[in-house]
Amino acid sequence: MTTAKVAVADGDGQFRITATKGERLSFNYLGYTTKIVEVVGELLNVTLIETNETLNDVVVIGYGTQKRSDVTGSVVSVPKARLSQLPVTNVLQSIEGAVAGVNITSTSSVPGSQPNALVRGQNSISAGAGPYVVVDGVPLSKTGGSLNDINPNDIASVEILKDASATAIYGTNGSNGVILITTKRGTSGKPVIRYSGYAGLDNIAHILEPRDGSEYVQKYTDFLKQTGQVQQRPVPNIGELPAYNAGTTTDWVKEATQQGTIQDHNVSISGGSQDVKYFVSGDYLKQRGVIKGYDFNRIGLRSNLDINVTSFLTVGTSLFLTSNNYDGGRANLLFATAMSPYAQEYNANGTYTIYPMNPEQLYTNPLLGLNTTQINRTTNINGNGYAEIKFPGALTGLKFRLNAGYTYFPERRGSYIGRLANDLNGTASSFNASTNSYTLENILTYSKDIKKHHFDFTALYSAQERKYNSTTAGAVGFVNDELGLDNIGAGATQTSASYRERSGLNSQMGRLFYSYDSKYLLTLTARRDGSSVFGANTTKYGVFPSAAIGWNIINEDFIKKANIFSNLKLRLSYGKTGNEAVGVYRTITTDVTARSPFNGISTIGVLAGNLGNRQLLWETTKTANIGLDFGIFKNRISGSIEAYQNKTSGLLLNRSLPIITGYNNVLENIGKTTNRGLELTLNSQNFVGKDFRWETMVVFAANKNKITDLYGDGKDDLGNRWFLGKPISVVYDYKMTGVWQTGEDVSKQDPTAKPGSLKFADLNGDGKITGDGDRTILGQTAPKWTGGITNTFHYKNINLSVFIQTAQGMTKNNPDLSYGDETGRRNTPAEVGYWTPENMSQTRPALSYNNTLGYGYASDASYTRVKDVTLSYVFSQNVLDKLHLGGLTVYASGRNLHTFTNWIGWDPEQITYVRGGGIATQINKHSQQTLQTTIL
Repeated sequence: MTTAKVAVADGDGQFRITATKGERLSFNYLGYTTKIVEVVGELLNVTLIETNETLNDVVVIGYGTQKRSDVTGSVVSVPKARLSQLPVTNVLQSIEGAVAGVNITSTSSVPGSQPNALVRGQNSISAGAGPYVVVDGVPLSKTGGSLNDINPNDIASVEILKDASATAIYGTNGSNGVILITTKRGTSGKPVIRYSGYAGLDNIAHILEPRDGSEYVQKYTDFLKQTGQVQQRPVPNIGELPAYNAGTTTDWVKEATQQGTIQDHNVSISGGSQDVKYFVSGDYLKQRGVIKGYDFNRIGLRSNLDINVTSFLTVGTSLFLTSNNYDGGRANLLFATAMSPYAQEYNANGTYTIYPMNPEQLYTNPLLGLNTTQINRTTNINGNGYAEIKFPGALTGLKFRLNAGYTYFPERRGSYIGRLANDLNGTASSFNASTNSYTLENILTYSKDIKKHHFDFTALYSAQERKYNSTTAGAVGFVNDELGLDNIGAGATQTSASYRERSGLNSQMGRLFYSYDSKYLLTLTARRDGSSVFGANTTKYGVFPSAAIGWNIINEDFIKKANIFSNLKLRLSYGKTGNEAVGVYRTITTDVTARSPFNGISTIGVLAGNLGNRQLLWETTKTANIGLDFGIFKNRISGSIEAYQNKTSGLLLNRSLPIITGYNNVLENIGKTTNRGLELTLNSQNFVGKDFRWETMVVFAANKNKITDLYGDGKDDLGNRWFLGKPISVVYDYKMTGVWQTGEDVSKQDPTAKPGSLKFADLNGDGKITGDGDRTILGQTAPKWTGGITNTFHYKNINLSVFIQTAQGMTKNNPDLSYGDETGRRNTPAEVGYWTPENMSQTRPALSYNNTLGYGYASDASYTRVKDVTLSYVFSQNVLDKLHLGGLTVYASGRNLHTFTNWIGWDPEQITYVRGGGIATQINKHSQQTLQTTIL
């Protein structure tokens, strides 16, 4: 006999149900075979076997959902474990290296920094290449906010749309891929309170250590010898002598850095009845960076509500508020590496010395930024609501949904640099801006089955608007440092500026999905977008169509009889998408104001600014995609392989104009690129036992882009380093072949060279090294291929996950090898080294080398990294009963634990200089170890 008693397991598989000995329980889960177990005790440990029923998983595809078996486009879901068991501040950090064809780059490890995302390589040369982000059906992109505003703990699923069939429904915003994020919703049942928290330590993964005292003194001695100067003292600067004579040194990197910490606390309550479901969460994140002054605090609140008002009407909301705080003056790591170990950190009165290497004034104290006032805050207030009507009777299957979203995004930044930070006059600046945007979407869907025929139709009419305004104020000359940012009007010299812009987008979309007997699939999509940013002389509307077919080969009788495949599907798609890559008001001619003297009076006038082009349109990308999804031996091995080609035309590039016109350039649709690649995802269940399981996931992606046309004249653009037939971003420089050694004749090739100078290849054979004929393309800055491998081990209640990431085939100029030290008066990293007649280095020049050619030290930036290791323990039900908890999981996780690379420097992934207190600062990657706990 079957009873109505049911229990739903939580995310860790824990459940409770009232049953007596001898009764039988049926366990089922999407993607696994049903298993019936007889009750023999109070505790049951049941393991289900995976099956090809994953094809019935529901996937978010944009403006709706679809069974995975019916998906014809390239849509990939981020593994759930990476969303729930990693201590990250931004969900993109969870995706890095884990999804084929999606390249996430952490450009800076400054707390709260936003990683860059690139889906299937770069299509555009000058326009933005990042994907379009949609949260709970409403766009997050172009509203001012970012994924930093979305708490990773609130995310239920992340889908990434990659080909035209999947992205064409987003029209002018779809050519760079789409990231769809769905946040958690409430479920029926008693209220469930969940706490998830972690705390950990951040450390610099690799410190490019400056020279210690003896090495610094030796470097100065070698510099004088190589430049033919007489040494008068052991250190370059008189101000260093007291510390040198006393034998005391300062570790400036240690002074500018600190023990980084991170902690996050999240509490959520979810539950509801059959008609009312709710999810409410609050989150607090505090991160203290490894460089002093780099801090990030985030407070977030979310409320998701779903109400069945009647049998045919459902309404709901998705509301969130996020406050980000990046306040604080910051230390300067670049200057810390330049400081002499004998430099003076403090004055006699305890204040920071302005010029620690007095009288050297090129490098100021790296800690001066800590004496500045810095304010940097953003708030994202986002309210989304929906109403959905299901039509009854003869119209069963027809639904209408209204989505409405509104975002208010205020920003505030300000700074004051005073006398303690080497500004004797005092300088204050204040910036306030706000973005207001709304989205209205009318969505009509109809689903119908006629015998073996299945139809799904979606129609959309939407409107979006964005308004932005900003105000800037500044002043110089304060009588003291007590006023500053709190009273800019007290400054002697005042400046101010303001700006405002508005843009709108109207769209219509239709999508038809058809399947026959779940074997043969067809998807047709067309979207029509009209944007206010485009020219008046051309239609502001464009149509972006796509078509895709799929063949579920697994449902054919001849495959079923083979009894090998558990999934086999072939997909083909082709379509067109756009990139709204032109800024507001770029299509119209505008002037700029300028102040100039007239009859002894300062007068405001106007000058030529932007030359408009009313013919401008969006960049257009045509994409072809072929994919094969497979699973064999009851999905013990499963995955997909895909190949694609993107052809982008109408690139928005600046064409140079004769200066007699009064304008330097004009924006036109003139360039073309081609982008192709291969992607592989492979999942395997290597061992499945009673207590032990071992699973592996491998992702691989290779991508190659090239410029096929620029200005229609068949010529390269040397100034911008754009070359026909070559990748979009390349390193173009001299080809270094070694270092000139003592006794070698260098006069014929380079009269300025001498022993210790870099040796370059004479590529044009004219016997001279010149910029006209001896520079060449040394490599591309984007990786030729990326990959990742995740091994997960389960033993009873213990789980261990090890993820290794790699990026190969990329070349970058290395700023850590090109420190300017023309006078020999700064410190340099010991790891970098230099040439001497004794060591006869073939990779590093002499200290006397001035690099007049501007060589960038192109280096291989490929790396393989132990990205994260996570160990977790799930407490058993008998322990939970004693603690009166619904679930308890403890995690220990380490991030960026080790990097294998030939790169010399801080980090091959991040070669970034960020602004800190008005001073350029180099920030490196950090390692992170955390302990995380989740309580249900």
